[in-house]
Amino acid sequence: MQSKRYRECAKVADLTKSYSLKEAVDHLAKMPAVKFNETVELSVHLGVDPKQSDQMVRGTVNLPHGSGKKVRVLVFTEDPQVALDAGADYAGLGDLIKKIQDGWMDFDIALSTTAAMKEVRSIARVLGPRGLMPTPKAGTVVDNVAAGINEVKAGRVEFKMDKTANLAVIVGKKSFTLEQIFENAQKALDAVVKAKPESLKGMTFIESVTLSSTMSPGIMIDSKEYSNA
Repeated sequence: MQSKRYRECAKVADLTKSYSLKEAVDHLAKMPAVKFNETVELSVHLGVDPKQSDQMVRGTVNLPHGSGKKVRVLVFTEDPQVALDAGADYAGLGDLIKKIQDGWMDFDIALSTTAAMKEVRSIARVLGPRGLMPTPKAGTVVDNVAAGINEVKAGRVEFKMDKTANLAVIVGKKSFTLEQIFENAQKALDAVVKAKPESLKGMTFIESVTLSSTMSPGIMIDSKEYSNA
């Protein structure tokens, strides 16, 4: 049975129909509001085989208007004061590794200097499943610590495909203007398209895209513009 809220949302947009990205953003903004500032997210289903290592999809995107989320940044480094002065919430090396081994995980993104990675790899099995392991591909292994922290704090978000070939990208908050959500979402979709595996040939890469907020149903976006990119 559909909830009252779902029925109200369905009056704003036809949830069986696909829209352009701009139309989807417009419809989302008109859906009934809740008492908190909802996160807006793109959900993408990919036409890849998640069992093939050469078809893994992950990347980062610098959202032009930020994510709207306060990000707690941890930096693995042998010079923690530099990282703390640059705005890191936590910085250190052996001490932080020990805390994480003991179960502490009160951070959102982990950065590491190249030199520190040798020790950080000892907790890869802890951080990896949570999507928190620093990697060069995700741009989270940095030598310019201050620049890395600034990028993350300014609105760089990471996306990574799961075992069912789905990925999600945060593109802002419901309180953002229509233009801000649209530009963030467009930049995020462009980043996903650029992350297409080179081994994927003759197949549709992006099979479906939906836009939603925390409490809204998904609004389908016409993926033809992106599917064969």
